[in-house]
Amino acid sequence: MSILIVTWTGDNDSVHHVGRLLGERGQTVLRLDTDRYPQQIALWTEYGAGGRRRFLGLPQGIADLDEVTAVWYRRFRAGASLPASLGDTREACVGESRQTLYGTIAALGCFQLDPLASVRLADFKELQTELALQVGLEVPRTLFANDPVAVRRFYRELEGRVVTKMQSQFAIMRQGQENVVFTSQVEAHHLERLEGLRYAPMVFQERVPKALELRATVVGRQVFTAAVRTQDREETRVDWRRDGAGLVDAWERYDLPSEQQEALVRLADCYGLNYAAADFIVTPEGRHVFLEINAAGEWFWMQREPRPALPIAQALTDLLMDPGLRRPNRLHGDPALREAAS
Repeated sequence: MSILIVTWTGDNDSVHHVGRLLGERGQTVLRLDTDRYPQQIALWTEYGAGGRRRFLGLPQGIADLDEVTAVWYRRFRAGASLPASLGDTREACVGESRQTLYGTIAALGCFQLDPLASVRLADFKELQTELALQVGLEVPRTLFANDPVAVRRFYRELEGRVVTKMQSQFAIMRQGQENVVFTSQVEAHHLERLEGLRYAPMVFQERVPKALELRATVVGRQVFTAAVRTQDREETRVDWRRDGAGLVDAWERYDLPSEQQEALVRLADCYGLNYAAADFIVTPEGRHVFLEINAAGEWFWMQREPRPALPIAQALTDLLMDPGLRRPNRLHGDPALREAAS
């Protein structure tokens, strides 16, 4: 029996941390660096009269994928290393690589942390907002729009207390350089240059006063929360990620009130997620305002010693090994979906 970690070669130490803990508890760990597929990793599935056979060829040997009991689906970059020399066929090769590898992972029939379908569903920020309100979380006033008239009205009503962000594009590649798109303050002069909304709609949101910013990490039904002060530095006031490295030692454990914890767990239930990272603002008067949930959000700095030292890797390890701690995956665990598929 083994546990499969789906990642890529450039991933951070969180993969090593969980892999080590699994190994210490007697688990065989298979690391699948998806960016090495299909050039350096072999994969084959055969269906026939004798049943099904499914194998993964890694540098260290061949693994029987039917022996995998759980998958930690962390990062997925199949086809990323395919050469530019493929020319106009490269895009098709990447597409086939991604489709084939994910299809194999999805078909394994074991617990997945988390299935790609659940992860992708959480990418839609308007759905997040709708569901967050339904489970009882407070959210800022928010506008999803490609209409300059609606944006100008929103800005006036909030007396200029507006920020803007992208839904899906974390970075834009320009001349080989990654340009991260951060949350930004909307200024009055920006209202005269909204013609770009014809090409890409954006999210506009009330700028909520901040005393603290929180990262609340859901693992199963546990919630681990840390807080950081971001308003003492100009570069981190609107988006702390502008200098996340500079804040890495400033995070502290935080006791998220039970009401917000329970609502956050209900939100994870809505998506069928066993892992998610959520961001909150704590206002000066103590309100907890939900911003977003990320099904693949990072957590490695939450483990840092001496603080905040949250045991997230241990919780993930427990979840991968103990079925009693999990939400069932909808495809393989929901009787209604099983019946519909049969």
